[in-house]
Amino acid sequence: MTEVGQERRRISDPKVLRALAHPARVAIIEDLNTTGEGRTATELAEIVGLSPSATSYHLRELAKVGMIEQAPSRGDGRERVWQSPVHSWGVDLQPGADAEARAAEDALVAVYVERDHARLQAFMSRSRDESAEWRDAAGLNTSTILATADELQDLFARMEQMIQPLRVRDRKDTAPPGARTVRVHIALFPDD
Repeated sequence: MTEVGQERRRISDPKVLRALAHPARVAIIEDLNTTGEGRTATELAEIVGLSPSATSYHLRELAKVGMIEQAPSRGDGRERVWQSPVHSWGVDLQPGADAEARAAEDALVAVYVERDHARLQAFMSRSRDESAEWRDAAGLNTSTILATADELQDLFARMEQMIQPLRVRDRKDTAPPGARTVRVHIALFPDD
């Protein structure tokens, strides 16, 4: 059996995709996957900007489709703590998917892309206020390459391998002084 939070999950079930296709639910899953920590509805409400009761609703919906589960109690057992059973998830876009499945896939991908785009725009707006050290370290780069599908897959795997040891959940207790949470957005796709 895989230890909680150690596996990567691929999602293709339209029911699960629809359950995830909400900005608050993506934010909940992202926090639980990134940190590897259990959180209560009240703690997550602060992160997603909703009331604890609204956040509880979203937590129950995520639990129904197996994206989160109840974590061990922290003490007296009166508060529900939630955790993610996986460290990350990805969407398996199905070539022969019916209209319902395609709509669910597209809705989730749109929420995810909009979230990352908003973060990038927010950084670019505040980047002038960053220290020179962080302005120089951060980057936005678009490159156009010629590659086969195998080469692209290899490039993505190598980039993931470089990122892995720096992931928040694996490094949060050992990060050097001055380390900050950094968003890495990688998109490799044919642009015909």
